Amino acid sequence: MAERFVRLAEQWFPDAYVFVLLSVVLVAATATLHGGSPLATARAFGDGFWTLIPFTMQLALMAIGGYVLATSPPASAFLAWLAARPASGRSAVVALGVLSIGLSLLNWALSLIFCALLVRQLARRDDIRLDYRAAGAASYLGLGCGFTLGVSSSAAQMQANAASIPASLMPITGVIAFSDTILTWQNGVTIVVVTLLSAVVCRLTAPDDFSARTAQDLGVCLDDGTAAPEPSARPGDYLEHSPILTILVALIGLGWIWQSFREAAPSQTISSLNTYNFIFLFLGILLHWRPRSLLTAFSRATPSIAGLLLQFPFYGAIAQMLTKVPNATGATLSDAIARWFVDASVNSTAFAFFVGVYSAFFGFLIPSAGGKWIVEAPYVMAAANEVRAHLGWTVMVYNIAETLPNLINPFWMLPLLGILGLKAKDLIGYTAIQFIIHFPVALFLAALFMATFDYKPPVAP
Repeated sequence: MAERFVRLAEQWFPDAYVFVLLSVVLVAATATLHGGSPLATARAFGDGFWTLIPFTMQLALMAIGGYVLATSPPASAFLAWLAARPASGRSAVVALGVLSIGLSLLNWALSLIFCALLVRQLARRDDIRLDYRAAGAASYLGLGCGFTLGVSSSAAQMQANAASIPASLMPITGVIAFSDTILTWQNGVTIVVVTLLSAVVCRLTAPDDFSARTAQDLGVCLDDGTAAPEPSARPGDYLEHSPILTILVALIGLGWIWQSFREAAPSQTISSLNTYNFIFLFLGILLHWRPRSLLTAFSRATPSIAGLLLQFPFYGAIAQMLTKVPNATGATLSDAIARWFVDASVNSTAFAFFVGVYSAFFGFLIPSAGGKWIVEAPYVMAAANEVRAHLGWTVMVYNIAETLPNLINPFWMLPLLGILGLKAKDLIGYTAIQFIIHFPVALFLAALFMATFDYKPPVAP
């Protein structure tokens, strides 16, 4: 079934950028049909287009920081040590799944790149038969059911930072601290259940030694072809290959980090995207040790953020059209969608269920956690206020459900597939099974835990 689905998707599904353009046209047309003026719609589109530039740069640096850290020399040495631990191919697949989810809670890019490199390292072992496809699918689980439950969640990060929240959204959501989203005990239980469930599915779906298809069987070359760094040929190259500047700059950065954590609670400090990215970037600077090594890693990481830089301004424009194009009665399209949620929800538990289903469906169409939240938040959070659902857990309902379609949509697989030398069809057969099993469990947990929260109105700074 999964292979048929992939063939259909490969034939009919356009690039994610085309999805964004289709969304712009759809929202603009719907806002106009809802009674808004075409000129007001165009004005909202232009006014909102650049509203997410700071947030876009923050997410871009988050992705680059994860890649830089995962490819540092100490991380490479740790990969070699880690790859020697599993005793069998099946145990390696399970370990990859658990590690992928664990790392994704810190940084989704770190999880994706580090685990992909670990799969290649494991595949070089000749004493175990590792199914290269199952291992690749397991290394992707952090992007399918993990990263939005930790500090890597762009929705939780945005809501915790007043400067990142669009002005049109602030009155609806206010600022929502991590203590009401990713640091709740309910989210902790969800992480444990998701991780255990993923591990069991990995174990049961990984082929045995007789059926396993190794990288060699699939014709994948495991030679990285990494050339040794060229020796310094001229005096001007000396500082590129010397750690002197790295040490001095890292000391200055560590001084700022120490002061930041001393002046505020750790959870509050790390909730700032700027602090989060600063820490990861300086860890990368320190672990690469020499500027030339860092520059090489940085240049290799930047192509992965091209889609993000291109698409996010359009998401800002979509959010503006949803919330700033009123009809004759003064109601916006966001108001109308919020009304549907309210009418369909008899209580906050039912509301959580509907939000989960809707977010998962929308997540398949627009595979972008940060951008999609900006589109959904105006009407989802307005409806949450009206049915008196906990705003922080509403963010987490979105987080729990919206990434699951990544398991059947190959958009976020692209960096992983490039490293592994595979195609989406090689992994989807395994990740689709994870989706089928996780989806009902995730909806159940999201709706169940909503009943354990009391409503808190939005708090603006």
